[in-house]
Amino acid sequence: MCHSAWTVGAPGAQVRLAEPPRVSEVYVPEQLLKTGPLPDPDDDFVQGHGGAVCAASADGLLLLVYAETRLFARIVARQVGRPLRLPPQTDALKSIDPDLVPSVTRFVLNPLTRQITRLPDRVTKFEVSPLFNLRMGLLTQADRGHGPPDRFAVAELQEGDLMLRFLSEKGRWENVAISPCHLPSARRMKIDQPALAFGGRLWWVDVTWGAVSADPFTDRPELSFIELPRGSVLPARSPLPEAEGEVSWSEYRRVDASQGRLRYVEVSRKEPFLLSSFVLDKDATGWTLEHRVALSKLWADGCHPWLPLPAGKTPQIELLDPLDANVVYLTLDKKHVIVVDMNMKMVIGSYLYGNDFSVPCVLPPWLGSSRIPSAGKDTGKHKTL
Repeated sequence: MCHSAWTVGAPGAQVRLAEPPRVSEVYVPEQLLKTGPLPDPDDDFVQGHGGAVCAASADGLLLLVYAETRLFARIVARQVGRPLRLPPQTDALKSIDPDLVPSVTRFVLNPLTRQITRLPDRVTKFEVSPLFNLRMGLLTQADRGHGPPDRFAVAELQEGDLMLRFLSEKGRWENVAISPCHLPSARRMKIDQPALAFGGRLWWVDVTWGAVSADPFTDRPELSFIELPRGSVLPARSPLPEAEGEVSWSEYRRVDASQGRLRYVEVSRKEPFLLSSFVLDKDATGWTLEHRVALSKLWADGCHPWLPLPAGKTPQIELLDPLDANVVYLTLDKKHVIVVDMNMKMVIGSYLYGNDFSVPCVLPPWLGSSRIPSAGKDTGKHKTL
């Protein structure tokens, strides 16, 4: 599922489902979004909206976030009293009004039925970069242990051993204390990939160190920590060697769930671009190497549309296939998606796509006939639209 989400002038949510390995897209009606007053028409700012699929539950529900923006679009002339503007910069971050406190709207979406539920406003009054918040995840729970969910939780780790969470059965946001876990060192975790739902817990990953997880449904969630494979742990705040531009280790490392196991994949930044995959042992005490493939050998014949590699560009990890642990999706120069089967040691697909990254999403057969769990019986703040 594409990480970005757009607005549309339709009465309900729209989803463009695509067959893997292509990317599906989400659209939400503008009238469902919370907005503030329009900018003064004589100012050099115009109103806009940005959206993102920030998380997916293990059973296919999506957590969407939309934020109001004001983009710098300088007035250069007037025609019959109407301002003529330069278009906003392509890089939206450089054209956003830094003084705007954005109105933020969150939804839970069933991508098959298009049912969409708007969450109430968070208890915090100000959010920094809500579209790029990697700490908020979505977890579901079924009383039978499988099948359609009976409840869901949206949760985010906070500073000071706190968790901000929304429980569908309560229908409101709340801050709860968490029981911290023992970490092997005193360093701080830097969460640098989207929160992951797996094994009845939400996982938050520092791709240079390890992952912490917790069950947000419990009265006092308890954190547990799993370190990355020994050879993959880096010192705190390790710089990315010879990095150009705004790149980070998260573009070359990822923790994902696939075939019912937690897995870690990484790719080296130099030839022959070694792609390695590890699986977490069933007792969660260590990792086992499953695959190691030299990517340069897979396309040595040169008959691929992304060759020759642009100067300074290297393959980056997009995600691990949630249904086939042998298959990993790579990107090159944010233009080409390359699908590699590590077991067969071959490229099994490629296509052009200009999105930065995506969120893996599995759509079980019963999702098309199930409903999003409703809010607590005693509240009317949480509504299905």
